[in-house]
Amino acid sequence: MKKLAGLYLVIDPSQAHESLLKKLHSALKGGVDIVQIWDHWPNDQPRGAKLEFIQRAKELTKDFQVPLLMNQDWSLALETGLDGVHFDQLPADFQTIQPRLKDQYIGLTVTNNMEVVQLAEQNSLSYISFCSVFPSPSVQSCDIVQPDSIKNAKEISNMPIFLSGGINQENFGQLKELPFNGIAVISGILNEADPEAAAKKYKAKLQDLDYSD
Repeated sequence: MKKLAGLYLVIDPSQAHESLLKKLHSALKGGVDIVQIWDHWPNDQPRGAKLEFIQRAKELTKDFQVPLLMNQDWSLALETGLDGVHFDQLPADFQTIQPRLKDQYIGLTVTNNMEVVQLAEQNSLSYISFCSVFPSPSVQSCDIVQPDSIKNAKEISNMPIFLSGGINQENFGQLKELPFNGIAVISGILNEADPEAAAKKYKAKLQDLDYSD
């Protein structure tokens, strides 16, 4: 499996599905490299509607050869044939689950706790994602990440590092001194009138920073 890097888009299935899928298609045209379905379904969302949405999202990402991951719900990721799962925190029975996710991407949200980074490294996860680099209404449960935490993670781990939380076109330049392989974005793309153009702008900024090092 190739290492993940680049522009990581998180989509929120609590939004109207038709509109969201159109935005996803536009963002993929703009060069998004990875897509994650946030485990944020409406409380009354029928199971059939979930499966239909995932299948349609999967068809779009497949057309662009972009991996599609599920947030937290690893069993749903397996059932629908997705490319992996992103955990906000590892399940208590992860050692039992991990063999079932063989040959799939497994990511983990980390903050300033280096023990969690070490845990991800010990379990040979596919990548880690720091949350939250900047204040963001979509990640209120995350502490603000200290720059030294990201630098320390680079010293103790070979995993790709993603940065997430409140990253936009205006504050992107503040990341230039940090070691990372990609950024995760929600509103910075999906709330824009033209998601394709927004994705292209992020991609250009990533290339300017030579983020893949």
